[in-house]
Amino acid sequence: MHVKLALVACMSACAGSPESTCGPSSGVVERVIDGDTIVLASGVKLRYLLIDAPETTNGHDDCYGSNAATFNSDLVLGKAVDLTYDTQCTDMYGRTLAYISVGGTDVNKLMVERGYACVLFISPDGKSRYDEFKAYQADAKANSRGIWGSCDPLPPAC
Repeated sequence: MHVKLALVACMSACAGSPESTCGPSSGVVERVIDGDTIVLASGVKLRYLLIDAPETTNGHDDCYGSNAATFNSDLVLGKAVDLTYDTQCTDMYGRTLAYISVGGTDVNKLMVERGYACVLFISPDGKSRYDEFKAYQADAKANSRGIWGSCDPLPPAC
């Protein structure tokens, strides 16, 4: 009985919690690093789950990388975003891994749909949405959107 009451109490208290075990559930984007990495005003550095955009950092200037960074910036810079997490909280570089949405728009999905990024699956994160994202990528490729119609050769990310 006590365990049941404690569980109900925790569920009630935790339901409104602004943080998950991985990080905040929302925040304002202070900086866009590139097409798949942002920094919140709180200082949390986020790497978008299940996508890989062409590089524009560390001396890289991949085809469509600037386009991806600009599109990402137009979507999220200075805006409140909602964050959801998967299995692992961080990557090997210490970045928090998340799905990002702004105003109800799934940014990770949109980046792939519009051809600004490719699908990047690193198990176990993204397993439940992998097929969905592969379908968005196949459609972008079939319709020559973004990198699929602009880059030859394709960026290393793809």
